[in-house]
Amino acid sequence: MIAENLLILILGLVLLVKGSDYFVKSASTIAEKLGVSEFVIGLTLVAVGTSIPELASSIAASLQQASGIVVGNVVGSNIVNIGFIVGLAAVISPMKTEIEMLRRDGYIMLFAAVLFFAFALNRELSILESAFFILIFIAYVFFLFEEAEKYEGKLHFKEFVIYFFKFEYIVSARQKLNCIRNGKTETENCEPREGFAKDILILIISCAAIIIGANFFVGRSIFFAELLGVPETIIGTTLVAVGTSLPELVVTLSAAKQGFGSIALGNIIGSNIANVFLILGLSGLIYPVAIEQISLFFTTPAMILISVILLVFISTGWEIKRWEGAALIAFYAAFLLVLLRIG
Repeated sequence: MIAENLLILILGLVLLVKGSDYFVKSASTIAEKLGVSEFVIGLTLVAVGTSIPELASSIAASLQQASGIVVGNVVGSNIVNIGFIVGLAAVISPMKTEIEMLRRDGYIMLFAAVLFFAFALNRELSILESAFFILIFIAYVFFLFEEAEKYEGKLHFKEFVIYFFKFEYIVSARQKLNCIRNGKTETENCEPREGFAKDILILIISCAAIIIGANFFVGRSIFFAELLGVPETIIGTTLVAVGTSLPELVVTLSAAKQGFGSIALGNIIGSNIANVFLILGLSGLIYPVAIEQISLFFTTPAMILISVILLVFISTGWEIKRWEGAALIAFYAAFLLVLLRIG
């Protein structure tokens, strides 16, 4: 019985990781054909793509009303992304950083973590708050590739806040949807498009693999949590979080080895933003997410703290050095030790 469930757990993880790999490739091709820049693809689409396992796992857990898995998965993944993945990548090769990485995406990542903590104070992420998260994420995506000329490259946190409260992204979204629905090409608001039926088919198949894998993985994770008497939040923060962060690990280490520090960090920061705003948002729309005490008083503050540490390291000489990477790994190891002790 245990061996069978373990095999199903591994199968689910394989489907999650491989499905997300094909999802990213096909989605990137579609985005390019729709005229989206490579930079935006890297920061948004690749980041969202590598977060697909977290998304699928959290939605599957939300459908089973396993709030501990949902919150533990998102918060744990964000901590894994910074503490273990960025730390390991920096130890392998120091990562060059840029000021935009801090002033725009870095601050938005920190804002997401703090806003989640504020919403969690009443011990529940409501449907209204979840919808607000999704609205922020939609605005963030459109802000990146719609407003570059308007702000002359100064796409910082202040400009994003102004953009969000002006609701200009709603107009942009309507224009894009009209382009896709009406099949317009090379007009003022529509980019040239090519046929991509094959890419859409791959996208659908890979998405199905991700959903099936998520159901297997989450279901078996809950089984082992109950079998071992371990709280769902602990399982979500450790086993599920690490398992669903494998795509980020592969992409980040590959980019770091090739000297593309900005790509590596962009993937992690973008994934952390997507994890909070998109994944928690969608999960909370399905069913309000209950916040357990350990999430409110330990794991979420730890996520905020390690986010601040990363932003400090980004700004020190505009490079994450090897010793800073080692410090991030040490933080993650200490976090796990405390988590397992108090859990």
